[in-house]
Parts: sequence; C-alpha cells; structure tokens
Amino acid sequence: MQTAEDIRIINEKIQHAALFVDRLRSELSKVVVGQLYMVDRLLIGLLSNGHVLLEGVPGLAKTLTIKSLAQAIHAKFSRIQFTPDLLPADVVGTMIYNQQRNEFLIRKGPIFANFILADEINRAPAKVQSALLEAMQERQVTIGEETHKLDEPFLVLATQNPLEQEGTYALPEAQVDRFMLKVVVGYPNRDEEQAIIRQQVQGQPLPVINQVVSINEIINGRNLVKQIYMDDKVEQYIIDIVFATRYPEQYRLEKLKPLLSYGGSPRASINLALAAKTHAFMNKRGFVIPDDVKAIAKDVLRHRIGLTYEAEAENITSEKLVDEILATIQVP
Repeated sequence: MQTAEDIRIINEKIQHAALFVDRLRSELSKVVVGQLYMVDRLLIGLLSNGHVLLEGVPGLAKTLTIKSLAQAIHAKFSRIQFTPDLLPADVVGTMIYNQQRNEFLIRKGPIFANFILADEINRAPAKVQSALLEAMQERQVTIGEETHKLDEPFLVLATQNPLEQEGTYALPEAQVDRFMLKVVVGYPNRDEEQAIIRQQVQGQPLPVINQVVSINEIINGRNLVKQIYMDDKVEQYIIDIVFATRYPEQYRLEKLKPLLSYGGSPRASINLALAAKTHAFMNKRGFVIPDDVKAIAKDVLRHRIGLTYEAEAENITSEKLVDEILATIQVP
C-alpha cells in the first residue's frame, strides 16, 4: 500500500520525467498539422508497451506521424505494405542456403525494428496475420528452429481503411484484442486543412525531424508509469465499466442487452488501467483520477465490444454504447 509520502515522491519524479512528452509533441508538430489526438494515443501506446490499431481514410498523415515519431526517438522504423500475396517469410524473415559456406543463414525480415507500420493489415491472409501475432504477443520471432528476441521498444502500429472491404480479410476478434488501443483518425478542421495546403503547395521540403528523446528516456518513462498510484475506488470503477459491457442488466442498462453480443475481455480491464496510468503520466500526475479512465475508455473498448445484428441495423456503434456506459456508471 502506497502512503501519501510515496505518492508525493512519485508525483515529483513524474513532473520532471514527463517533460519529454512536450518535446515529442513539439517536434512532431513541425511536420504533422493537427492530429493531436492521434499523436497522444500513439504516445500512450509507446509508454504502455501496447500496440495501436489506427483506422481512418487515406491521406490523414497516419504514416507520416508514425515515421516522424520513430525519427524523434531515433528508433529503427520499418513499413510493411500488407497485400493478399504476402507470405509470413516476407514479414519475419527466412532461412537462405549459402552455397559457398554450405549452410543455411537467417535473413531477418522487416519485423526486426522498433516501430513497425503494418499498412492495411486487413489485406493480408490469415497466415501472415498470425505470424505478426506471435511477434506482437511474445515479442519474439521463430525462424526455422531458432527463436529471436525483438528489440525494445517494440511497437506495432497497424492501419486499416474503413471504406474498401473488397479483397480484405477481417481481423479475427482474438487478434484485434491484442491491440491495446483502436484509434479512429478523423479529418482535420478548416484551419488545419489550410495549413496543410500551404505546407504542401509551397514546394519546400518538410522540416527535418530531429532526435529529441532517447530510447532510455522512453524505457524509464514506462517504468515510472507502472509506479503511478491507482486508488482501489478507481480500480473498481474500471471493473464496473468492463463488467457493464458483459452484464449490462446488472448496471441498470437492460436496454443494451440486445445490442451486445459479447463484452470486453480481462485484457480490456488491464489495458484500461495501464492506459489510464499513462494518461496521468502524460499530464504530469503521479496518481490516476476517473477522468483519465474516461478519456481513454473508447480507445480501449471500441474494438473489444461485439455488436449484434440488431445494433448494426439501428446504426448503433460501439462508441455510443461506451458513452452510455460511462454516463450510467457511478464515478468515484
């Protein structure tokens, strides 16, 4: 049990240690106009050691943001364009026979990097998706009979286009659940769009992204996130939210029962707690408040809630259901 003095010490530590978050935001803003929501969610994934699924139409700077984030940390970046003819070996690597040395050598694939951009992940067949799954979950890759550990930090940032569904392989629930956050990337506002036009039409090259944060600072930040204080009442609040997605009738939400086919798994509770701690860290606080949980709830839960045909027929989204749950569950 942490004492008031322990919480004060961790609070002071975090106020100093979390300053690099502002440096990262500032550096990324040199090339990424707007999209603060997406940037913050990527940072939450990075500091929570969790993977992020980005959904949005093409042209919303998803690739540019991820690439710029890797440059700002001086981490190895790898982009994999997922296509229907992709093979697992194209992702993880393969064994190649060397005639001169009369032996098999391992050629590592693009998965051996710190930041993996899995572009249009739902275009790849199941075998490729499952190869990526081992890397995401176990943080290791098996090639032949050898298992290789992946470098830290290791972050998979997958994108999917919500418009085109022809020639795509929908991600199974078990794989979607491996993503800590699902972030829906929206359009820029009018002023941001004007700034984007000016930036692109003037013909000048984009500003260079400099390294402003070291990998050690990120790893140190991850360790501090785990030390952030979370009160028992906030833990109960998280459990109530997740349980309301499973048993809505127990929380005076009987009307949601016919709309939900399944609720969040225990991973939802774990990731909601971890993301809330990271949200507190990014706001330079050594303790979690209910607003941290509310701020991140949709990103953690939107891909973990199953909708019935009835919900889809009525155009009810998982976001609406999460809003309903947050509005009903008593805040501590």
